Amino acid sequence: MHATKRWNVTIDIDEHDGRTRATARLDAGATELTGVGLARLSPEDQDVPQIGDELAVARALSELAHQLLEATATDIERITHQWAHVRI
Repeated sequence: MHATKRWNVTIDIDEHDGRTRATARLDAGATELTGVGLARLSPEDQDVPQIGDELAVARALSELAHQLLEATATDIERITHQWAHVRI
């Protein structure tokens, strides 16, 4: 069987007073997860908003990936009734 599936990730970025917050939302039908990433401008750093965006988004996606791994392990354990350790 061959099937194509599409999962969508929406990323919202908010910047305020040298702080950037990114929220990554995964919509995979039955699975909906949200990861949040934060970045802040260090006083000695040059203000380059794109860098804050990139760092906050990377952290949000990383959190989202870890949540997805945890959800996968939970699903495996529910089906097999055995402990599951899922890694990237």
